[in-house]
Amino acid sequence: MLQTVLTKSWYCYIRKLNYVSRSYLPNIPNHYYSTKRELDDAYKPSIVESNNQAARVEAVTSGNRDGHRFSLLLPPPNVTGDLHLGHALTGTIQDVLIRHKQKQGFETLWIPGMDHAGIATQVVVEKKLQKERQLSRHDLGREKFLAEIWAWKNDKAKSIKHDLCRLGNRMDWEREYFTMDEQQSKAVKEAFVRLFEAGLIYRDKSLVNWSCALESAISDIEVDSIEINGPTAIEIPGYQKKVMFGEMVDIAYKVQGRPEEIVISTTRPETLLGDVAVAVNPTDSRYEYLRNNRTMLWHPIRREEIPLIFDESVDPEFGTGAVKITPAHDRYDYDIAKKHHLPLVEVINSKGMIHENLGPFSKLSRYEARSKMMDYLANQSLLRRVMPHSMILPICSRSKDVIEFLLRPQWFVRCQQMARRAKEAVESGELQMIPNGFEKDWNRWLDNCHDWCISRQLWWGHRIPAYEVKSTHNTYWIAARSLDEANRFAQERHDVEDGEISQDPDVLDTWFSSSLLPFSSFGWPDKSEDIERFYPLDMMETGHDIMFFWVARMVMLGQQLTGRLPFKKVLLHGIICDEYGRKMSKSLGNVIKPEHIIKGISLDNLNRETEISHQQGTLSASELKKSLSGQKKMLPNGIPECGTDALRFTLCSANVKNHFINFNVQECHTNKLFFNKIWQATRYTLGCVERFNPPEKQLDKGCLTEMDRWILSRLGNTVEVFRTSLEAYNFHLGAAAWKTFFYNNFCDVYLETTKVNMNPQLLATASNHCRVLQYCLSLGLYHLEVFTPYLAAELRNHLPSVDLSFKPKDWIDLTLENEIAEILDICQHVRQAKSEFSPPIARKHDPVLHIFSKSDRLTEIIQRQMDNIQQLTLCKGVILNRTEAEFEKATYTAKSTASHLCAFGILTNQQPPVKLKTEQTMSSSDKKLLKLQKEMHKLLNVVNNEGYKKSANEIIQKKHLERIQQLRLQIEDMQKMVL
Repeated sequence: MLQTVLTKSWYCYIRKLNYVSRSYLPNIPNHYYSTKRELDDAYKPSIVESNNQAARVEAVTSGNRDGHRFSLLLPPPNVTGDLHLGHALTGTIQDVLIRHKQKQGFETLWIPGMDHAGIATQVVVEKKLQKERQLSRHDLGREKFLAEIWAWKNDKAKSIKHDLCRLGNRMDWEREYFTMDEQQSKAVKEAFVRLFEAGLIYRDKSLVNWSCALESAISDIEVDSIEINGPTAIEIPGYQKKVMFGEMVDIAYKVQGRPEEIVISTTRPETLLGDVAVAVNPTDSRYEYLRNNRTMLWHPIRREEIPLIFDESVDPEFGTGAVKITPAHDRYDYDIAKKHHLPLVEVINSKGMIHENLGPFSKLSRYEARSKMMDYLANQSLLRRVMPHSMILPICSRSKDVIEFLLRPQWFVRCQQMARRAKEAVESGELQMIPNGFEKDWNRWLDNCHDWCISRQLWWGHRIPAYEVKSTHNTYWIAARSLDEANRFAQERHDVEDGEISQDPDVLDTWFSSSLLPFSSFGWPDKSEDIERFYPLDMMETGHDIMFFWVARMVMLGQQLTGRLPFKKVLLHGIICDEYGRKMSKSLGNVIKPEHIIKGISLDNLNRETEISHQQGTLSASELKKSLSGQKKMLPNGIPECGTDALRFTLCSANVKNHFINFNVQECHTNKLFFNKIWQATRYTLGCVERFNPPEKQLDKGCLTEMDRWILSRLGNTVEVFRTSLEAYNFHLGAAAWKTFFYNNFCDVYLETTKVNMNPQLLATASNHCRVLQYCLSLGLYHLEVFTPYLAAELRNHLPSVDLSFKPKDWIDLTLENEIAEILDICQHVRQAKSEFSPPIARKHDPVLHIFSKSDRLTEIIQRQMDNIQQLTLCKGVILNRTEAEFEKATYTAKSTASHLCAFGILTNQQPPVKLKTEQTMSSSDKKLLKLQKEMHKLLNVVNNEGYKKSANEIIQKKHLERIQQLRLQIEDMQKMVL
């Protein structure tokens, strides 16, 4: 029992020790718990983060200006809404890189910004207006509508900046940009004019992805490919009833002058109106009889002849082997039409309506025309059959409309020459792709890089700096930075004095402006000190899903406009999915915001947020229903508070180089508990330091215990693994190294062993323990800070500063680590054996551990570590038996082997004796024997294989034979115990 004469300071020490030893320490009154370095009883993320805001707003541009530099640019979040986990992953990875480089003494720069996101932002604001005020953008007019978007932008930008800061990101906010601010607008105009004058931008009428709901061209990245298996009714904007897809329709074309017909198959019967030919493969024997003569078919609606053509690209195995050619609405057909000099007949207009002069189908919506077309074909006896069909349906990700391929006059960038240079940059090693597996995808895309459509028929975005000049005799297009410059160019270059000049009302693709960011964010086209110092960027880190849409275009435009690569390395991370590997989407209800993880949220509040999104027009009624159902299934209890550090650490615990990253909320909560473990270890350390007041001096190996030297060796190894992992961008290995160190090595082992010597009678040893505890925590948190800035800032404030001249790798002692590993393995087997009884064998049962070692070397190690074995196994005593006969004398409550060299038994004084858990079908000894026998069987199969004997080298064969011998010895011992 503790004596009543104990001092208040001693009570404080015991109180701090109590968190790990509650089973055998008294409950100390709260009024005794008081130190000048007091920490809360437990780790509370919200309090820690609010107390350490400096950890996130500290200046980024730091380091030696004459030394190495490291610069990054944040891929700009869209101002469409809140941050998602993909943004959190990007921000965390880049922040880890910045903090790591700062610790290495680099001058660092990290530029933040936001993207205007033309289509996405316009759509979300339009939906909001329609839902809340029943107004369209046309009701407001362009000027007032743009004012609504700017108001939206200003509100969302504040929220996004707040969330980015809360994630602990050390960005240089003085350099913040917005892709439609004055500087970016200047850069966009300059880039367009330069590319136009270099002949790399041109205007042409060509096939583009077209959203009829938006009445705009859209990029490939804004097209979702939906797989449909058989007849499926889908909601389409502007239609009251769902439209059926997933059906193949067979239609007959009559051959002119002959009784035969040719049957074609299509999933879009409404486009029959634009057919200009039917094509078959020249090797298809079914149509051989029609090859020698120019065969014409009769178009049943346009009442004119169309040719039967032969082309090797036609797949004779598809349907009937005959395909309709509709070049104005299909990219494949467009290429065939150009090859065979066929005309283009446009059927569908920009609003999704059928053009005039197409008989009874004129001015109908495209899907009304489809329904009417089916009736018409049936009445004309041309409809042969309708059957289920699997297909890929292109859907606009913004409007949810089915994409049409329409011929529209648009602005294009010629990409082939720039793509070739971008490919050569990677091939030469001037530009490094990480991971390098993406090089093949990079080369394949650039080899087939088509011209880039950069115009959008929107109101929100950079107005295209192109001017149409109409004179008496001709019409010209001029690229200019302003109307005045356009007038001057018209006079100087086209001798137009009084022509009509008007700017194109369209805007530029968002990817055009964002592709300039690596240099426009430094003030390009103007010269600046920043461009000289920090351009090109050292790295571009982003998701692999935009490697072509953004990364490749940054490289192409950077090389073209600045003559240099915009960055030296590209680090591509995977796509965040839920724990089941599903891509996060509103329709699945599995979208999780970083804020939800940081602060926690109930299921009711999750549902409430989703319903608000529906009320604002962001979610449709069907999406709302699916989302609510998905949330209930995936997060029945909501999300517990985890904190920013747990979110960051969890994101970095995954291999970010994988194509897909499965995110588990429970893992976040587990990491929060891990941080609480470090927190409690710090409290224990501070209590010990207060009690023993260790002198401030360097650690001396000669004065330390083996466990002191072991934990310092483990620390040195961990630091080395961490550094090499981050240099290779294997953040998960670095995170795992610190988790193993703090959880398994420091808290579960070393800290527990220090309790043996935390005694006033062992002051020197206790003082050394205190200094080692402090050093491990200080240095560990110094490095862990790149993952957990808030936790590190809070706890390091209570610990001595790190002496960086002290090299932890100097403490690495692999021999000692291997010896302690053997002791820890024995302890693990003992704890496992104790846990398999009901109730588990505890300290109150007075367990005494008997160990028998067959190795003099192991015996000597065990002798040195008897006190630590007792502490780590929570036994009352440890007895080392010298002979097998001595070991076999006792009747043990539990008995097993730890290895082929070591057996152990546990004696208890419990009355009645403890029993194995009733639900177990076999004892731990039985299980271990079975496991050993399986390993032996597997190894014997390997070594007895003829191929193994020929191909395996001598070292491998020797290791396998040694392991087989060890297994034989351990199996023999286990068989004795089981019998």
